[in-house]
Amino acid sequence: MCEVDPGNGPAYVREGGQLRGVSNIVLADPRPASSCRRTKPLALRKEHFKFTYNAKGNLRYSARSLFDISLLFVADNTHRLDSLRGFPEQIGEKLFAAAEEKCVFSHPDTAPRALQVFSDAYGDVVLKALCLRNRFPLLSERMCEIKTFHSLESLDLFGCRLGDNHDIFQHLTSSSLASSLIELFIGGNCLSDVGLQRLTAPIRMFKKGLNNLQHLDLSDNPISEKVVRYLTCLPKLQSLDVSGTHLELGTELKKSMLDLTGLVHSENPLSIFSHSRCKTEGWAEQVVNQWEMIASQVPKQKKIEESRKSALRFFGRQKFVSDVLNSTPLAREKEQQEKTEKLHFHRPAPGHFNTEENVARPAYNHNHGGKKRQRHLEGGSGGGRPHSPHSPHSPHSPPAKRFSSSSLSVEDVDLLNRY
Repeated sequence: MCEVDPGNGPAYVREGGQLRGVSNIVLADPRPASSCRRTKPLALRKEHFKFTYNAKGNLRYSARSLFDISLLFVADNTHRLDSLRGFPEQIGEKLFAAAEEKCVFSHPDTAPRALQVFSDAYGDVVLKALCLRNRFPLLSERMCEIKTFHSLESLDLFGCRLGDNHDIFQHLTSSSLASSLIELFIGGNCLSDVGLQRLTAPIRMFKKGLNNLQHLDLSDNPISEKVVRYLTCLPKLQSLDVSGTHLELGTELKKSMLDLTGLVHSENPLSIFSHSRCKTEGWAEQVVNQWEMIASQVPKQKKIEESRKSALRFFGRQKFVSDVLNSTPLAREKEQQEKTEKLHFHRPAPGHFNTEENVARPAYNHNHGGKKRQRHLEGGSGGGRPHSPHSPHSPHSPPAKRFSSSSLSVEDVDLLNRY
């Protein structure tokens, strides 16, 4: 103890639950305060003891184990750790639960670094799926914390009002999520062609990001058929939802979707876009719930409430916040979504071609006998000029070249110059 002074007065000890004064006790000479590493003694805390009640209702307490005390100490200082790599997953789970109980992940000063330490060490065990459907305030307030989850396999941002230029776009196409993200739901976000072009620009230009994306939801966004060519940079895309957009189901859309992405129209709605199994999954599930509870709490003291209102009014944000909260949600109501015709596309199984595919495919997929008959009829009808082998209407013309993801438009070059 650094601040013990034998000249301050008598000394006491506790024996059998009672204090007893002692005399002629020799205490060690105190060291100067400057040489002490601690300016205050390390006092016992309540958390070092377990409090229970016996059969008679009397309070009893017992000391915690050294492991538990050490666990609580590390949980308090998780944001100061360099790494947890190599620690067993069982220890990591206990440490995460202790830090969560102490609200380490809820404080904005400690949460990002603490979550980063766990995510680096345990990956998708910390958070495998994150559902923020129609919870746009939570996304805005916890953006720094959400960016630490770099092992997500499923991310639902439906109705989060992203617009065409949101900070989350850079995280979605970052190298941290390149190999993990499989499902992405960004419907109902007022995302236009420009926004989707900006989202996919790093992938098309630098060939990095969303390498394993298989399911994409773009429903209820004001996008046109122009966005189909932006999706050619997703090599493993298996299903696509464009319901409630400006895309109209027709022969041209089916053909362009098949030629550019390899997807065909699905007659029946795909279950992956029903959002019935959308949930947050992982150790951090309760952490996300804590964030939402904190965000929804209203200050109890009227004085604090009035000071917050005056501050918002002073900085000119009160009108902005009220307009955002009272504005019509971008995500449509459930009844309207059920009435909307589902426009789903999927990748067919290898070797399986339905009727729609045969209609959409060019003439070179037919049998050779049909080609010969067609060549004979065209060559002998009216003695007209035979088709040139390079003519676009010739049955021998090569198939239309697929859109190359490496070709850059003027808009892409403009975006590239901004990086």
